Amino acid sequence: MPCVADWLNNPFSIVQGIFAQNVPNSDWEKKVTEYFKEKLKENNATNWVPSLNDVPVHYLKPNSLVKFRCMVQDMFDPEFYMGVYETVDPNTNARVLHFGKYRDVAECGPQQEIDLNSSQTVTSERQTFYCVPVPGESAWVKEISFFASQARVSPSTSYTPSRHKRSYEEDEDMDLHPSKQKEQHMGSGGDTHGCVEPKRLETEASAGHHLISPNCSPPLDLNFPLPGEKGPACLVKVYESWDSFKVNDVLEVYGILSVDPVLSIVNNEERDSSTLDPMECMDMAEEQRVHSPPASLVPRIHVILAQKLQHINPLLPACLNEEESKTCEYLSFVSNFMSELSPVRAELLGFLTHALLGDGLAAEYLILHLISTVYARRDVLPLGKFTVNLSGCPRNSIFTEHIYRIIQQLVPASYRLQMTIENMNHSRFIPHKDYTANRLVSGVLQLASNTSLVVDETQLEQGQLDTTGVHNVTALGNLITWQKVDYDFNYHQMEFPCNINVLITSEGRSLLPSDCQIHLQPQIIPPNMEEYMNSLLTAVLPSVLNKFRIYLSLLRLLDYSISDEVTKAVEEDFVEMRKNDPESITADDLHRTLLVARFLSLSAGQTTLSRERWLRAKQLEALRKARLQQQKCVNGNEL
Repeated sequence: MPCVADWLNNPFSIVQGIFAQNVPNSDWEKKVTEYFKEKLKENNATNWVPSLNDVPVHYLKPNSLVKFRCMVQDMFDPEFYMGVYETVDPNTNARVLHFGKYRDVAECGPQQEIDLNSSQTVTSERQTFYCVPVPGESAWVKEISFFASQARVSPSTSYTPSRHKRSYEEDEDMDLHPSKQKEQHMGSGGDTHGCVEPKRLETEASAGHHLISPNCSPPLDLNFPLPGEKGPACLVKVYESWDSFKVNDVLEVYGILSVDPVLSIVNNEERDSSTLDPMECMDMAEEQRVHSPPASLVPRIHVILAQKLQHINPLLPACLNEEESKTCEYLSFVSNFMSELSPVRAELLGFLTHALLGDGLAAEYLILHLISTVYARRDVLPLGKFTVNLSGCPRNSIFTEHIYRIIQQLVPASYRLQMTIENMNHSRFIPHKDYTANRLVSGVLQLASNTSLVVDETQLEQGQLDTTGVHNVTALGNLITWQKVDYDFNYHQMEFPCNINVLITSEGRSLLPSDCQIHLQPQIIPPNMEEYMNSLLTAVLPSVLNKFRIYLSLLRLLDYSISDEVTKAVEEDFVEMRKNDPESITADDLHRTLLVARFLSLSAGQTTLSRERWLRAKQLEALRKARLQQQKCVNGNEL
C-alpha cells in the first residue's frame, strides 16, 4: 500500500499504478480522483499538503501534491492534450501506453518515440484558469493557515531559480512568517517591504506586480486586482466539471505542481519559428507571453480536486458547500459556538463602541453591517445588502485609517479605497478585456464574495473628475446599489454579480448611495488618537479576537426566515404607523427596518424574527433617525 510520502511527494507514481491496472478501461481517471479524495478525508491530511499560499515555489518539489487557496481572475480558452498516448522503441518495436493527464509535456524514455498515428491515442480537453491569491486577504488568515499547516518543506535541490527566474515572493522572511507582513492600504505612496537579506538578492528581481521574464521581454504583469498584493499567480489546469466554476469564485485546489523549465523553451521556440505576418506575429507573441508565462514565475497546478469555498476563515470548518454544512463536525461546531454567542456579541459591541469613540448606536449598526450578505436576488434587486454610510468622521484624520485597521483584524478579506481625486482619475476600477493578449485585465472592483470594502470619502478634496473618474464613481455606485460590476469588453459590457460589503466613511452625507446613514456622535475625544486606537487592539486577547472573527463569519452562513404569524404582525404594525403619521415612514423605511431586524436577529443567533427583535429594530431606527434630524437642525442643511 502506498505510504504518505508517495501520494504527497510522488503523486505520479499513484496515478501510474492506477492507470496501469485499469487500462484500457476509461474509468481510471475517476479512480484517481476517488483515491486522492479518500486520502484527503483522513485525519488532518489536508494540513500535510504544502500550500502555495504559505511556501515559496522553490521550496516545493516539482511534480509533488500541493494546494492553493485562490480566486479565479480569468478563464482562458479550453486546450486539447493527449490524454493517453503510445510510445514505440524503434529498435525492438516494443510499445508502451502512457497517460498525458496532469502533465504539461508528454514524456517518453530515452530510446522511445511518441507514435502520433497510434490508434490508442486519446485526445482530451482541459480548461485553464488564471488564479491569484484572494484579493485583500487579511494577514491573520495567512498567519493562522500557515501555523495550521503540518507540511514540512525545504529548498528543492532539483529546481533552483536563477537570478532572472525568480519566484513570486517579495521577501522570503515575509512569506514564511506572515505575521511580519506589513498591512497595505490603498493610496499609500510607495511599496513597503521588509529588509531583504543579502542572500535573497541573488534570486530577487524587481519587486511588485511586474516580474522580469527570462527572455528579457517586457515585464510580466501578474494581473492582481489590488495594488500592493503579494503571492503567486498560477495557471490552474482543470480536467472535470469546469463549467461549475466562474470568474471571481474562490477555490481551494489540490493538484500536481508543474514548474518544468521546458515550458519556457517550447514557448520561445514557437515564437521564434513563426512565419506569420509581423503584426499578427506580435499579437500572437503577446497572447503567448500572457497565456504561457515562464513556469518559474507562474507555476502550473494540474488539478486533481477543486472545491468552491463558501468562506476563507481558517477558524471555521471548511464548509465547502451546502451539503457539507449539514455534516456532524460543522453542526457540532455551530452548536458549541452558539452556546457562548451572547457574551461574544456583548464583548464585540463593547470593543467596537470604544473604536467608535464611545458611540454605542454606531457600533450596533457596524455589527449589523459586518454580518450582512446578499442572500438572494429578485429580478435585478439584491436582497440582504446593507451598505452603511458612517458620517461625522473627522476630515483628513487618522481615525478612518484606524477604523479600517480594526475591520481588517475582524474580517477575512478587506480593502480600503481612499476616495481622492487622484485615485478616482487614475485607478483602474473596472476590469476590461485586452483582445491583443486575449485576457481579462483586472481592476480594483474585481473582488471575491464577502470582501469588506471601506470607502474613505474623508480624503475627498476639491477638484475635477475626468472621464475615467466619472466612470469609476459610476461603477462604485452601481456596485453599492445593484451589487454588480459591468466589465468592459470594448464592444459591449458584461454584468458580473458580486457580494461586497461596502462601508463609507464621510464627513457629511456621502456622495455615494447607501442603505443606511448613521451619524457618528463621539462620547470621548482621545488626546492622542494613534495611541488610543493602538491600545484598543493590543488590549484584546488573541483568543477573544478569534471569537469575534468566528462570530462575524459564522452568522453570514446562517439561514433566516420569518413566520407567517410575524409577517402579519409586521404588516399590521406598518399600517398602524402609516395611519398615525403617513409622512414618517415609507416603503423604503419598512424595507430598511426589516433588514435591521434580520441582522439583529442573526447577531443574537436567532434564525427567525421574533416580536422582541422587531420592536428593538424599530427602536434602533428611531434613534438613528432622531440623531440625523438633530444633526440636520444643528448644521442647517441636509445630511
